[in-house]
Amino acid sequence: MQSVRSQRRVGEARREFFEGGRVPSGQLSDTILRSWRRCRGLGLEEAAHPQVEPVPQGELRQMRERHETLWRMARAELDLLAPDAASTGSIVILTDEQGWILDAEGNPRFLDKAGRVALMPGACWSEAHVGTNAIGTAIVEGASVEVLGGEHYFVPHGILSCSSVPIFDPYGKLAGVLDISGDANVPHVHALALARMAVTHIEHRYFDAGIEDAELLRLHADPALLGTAGEGLLAFRRGRLAAANQAGLRLLGLDRGDIGHVAYDALFAESLNRLRRDGVLVDRHGQALHGRVDHAGDPSRRLAATRRAAAAPAMASQVETALFDAHLDAELERARRVLDANLPVLLQGETGSGKEMFARELHKRSARTNKPFVAINCAALPEGLIEAELFGYEEGAFTGARRTGSTGLLRQADGGVLFLDEIGDMPLSLQPRLLRVLQEREMSPLGGGKPVKLDFVLVCATHCDLGVAMHEGRFRSDLYYRIAHYVVPMPLVRDHPDRVMLVQALWSRLGQGRQLSLSTLTALAAYDWPGNMRQLVACLRTLVALHDEGDVVEASALPSYMSTLSTAPSTKPEALHASGALHDITDRAMRQALHDCAGNVSRAAKQLGVNRSTLYRRLQSRAEHGNDA
Repeated sequence: MQSVRSQRRVGEARREFFEGGRVPSGQLSDTILRSWRRCRGLGLEEAAHPQVEPVPQGELRQMRERHETLWRMARAELDLLAPDAASTGSIVILTDEQGWILDAEGNPRFLDKAGRVALMPGACWSEAHVGTNAIGTAIVEGASVEVLGGEHYFVPHGILSCSSVPIFDPYGKLAGVLDISGDANVPHVHALALARMAVTHIEHRYFDAGIEDAELLRLHADPALLGTAGEGLLAFRRGRLAAANQAGLRLLGLDRGDIGHVAYDALFAESLNRLRRDGVLVDRHGQALHGRVDHAGDPSRRLAATRRAAAAPAMASQVETALFDAHLDAELERARRVLDANLPVLLQGETGSGKEMFARELHKRSARTNKPFVAINCAALPEGLIEAELFGYEEGAFTGARRTGSTGLLRQADGGVLFLDEIGDMPLSLQPRLLRVLQEREMSPLGGGKPVKLDFVLVCATHCDLGVAMHEGRFRSDLYYRIAHYVVPMPLVRDHPDRVMLVQALWSRLGQGRQLSLSTLTALAAYDWPGNMRQLVACLRTLVALHDEGDVVEASALPSYMSTLSTAPSTKPEALHASGALHDITDRAMRQALHDCAGNVSRAAKQLGVNRSTLYRRLQSRAEHGNDA
């Protein structure tokens, strides 16, 4: 939310620039001023009402096909940001490199009908078309941009507060923009930080398949950050930097213009053998970097190339080990036996309940653990792309097809596990072909080609009631009986028997040196999480983004949708405590931690993820009230 002083300052700048023809001094950022000048040079009239209309659906579909990689890489982040955006009346937007909206999630309830149409997929927000705005200006500037209220060039756009971050591919080329837009009269102080964090994950995901014919270095000054989206990625081909993410460039003081030009020897004082041998490499400035080398053609990297980013939730990348109680662990063991008998497993549960997490753990425990795990979310791909993603295609099979064609996910899963998430949303027209593949274990790519024999086991998941879908004719009964040899009902977060333990376990993996206060832990454990594990993980990731290492996260930082403790009565209040009271949850967590640590307060505080002084204060308070820990 712009302060009164800020609004007055921007208003004065507008009068000087648009009415007086003068350059406002010290009232605007250089970025906004440069954009206003560009827009005036294009002959744009600031008082006009620009027409922003989405293109027809067919044209949008072709647009998405052309940017299929970007769309797939970013989908997970859109899903994670969407719940918070919807709760604050804002919208998360993904555009291509020209400003065309490919996808949008959230609820911009503050806009009128015309405003909402203007932010729909298929609309263009280039600077040349709609003046100064975060998306278009970020594209021109090649950097993160905030445009608040009256800083927009066109007067009608003054109701918007927009934060955009450009997305670059591994070769330094602009791929698109991620934007968070909301009401200029509502505070969105963390929007830019959240967008930057999401883009960091997107750009990191581009390297999942490695870089062809190159050695990929994964580096960071802090070894604890290796394997996270914050690690530096630098690919070298024949001794020259071929690709890099922003973290890697920043690590060595480079910019995107250095990609393709700077030599390895100009950056590092030692050969790669030191990194291979000791896991450490010293750069030309004497900085010791920890890391490893991924080689071109490395089998482990080929496994990473199974395009796991197609599954929108992507929770498994954030929480490497699934958290299972005794009941779910027993379900895992039964499902493993079924899968090892080469029979399919169906996971049934609400959105966000951890179906992909379960599927990945099932793969780990199965006889095919050393073979590929290929995941695709049938609901997260445009309908026109699902068939091509599954079955592959020959060169020129459709508009936007890769020049060399594609093997398809079914062939990538050969020997391993194919995970089809949200199979209940698979188009009816595609179901017979999938059924035929499951029956014959043979497939042909789109556009022709010889049939290929397949060997994989199938795990499917859905939030739909497939019984109802079959009754309504939306899902084939013969396909259902082919995929549902064993059905696992997925439990909900609100039914978890120990939510305190669940939050603690997740935070230990995500917190990166930050600590939860007892009041924050209490509130997180008491909330019902209607979006289940996905919403909980997204909330914890947001808390990490908003705090620095070593910070204590207080309850005031929790998202606005938690302002009321619960969105619905918990189906199992005993999952929190027999009384359900917040202080009981806190006491229970303290008692358990102290018991596990044999009364050692320092160790108990570390286990709880809180400061030792916080725990001492709580213990002292209990003692004063005559309670024992």
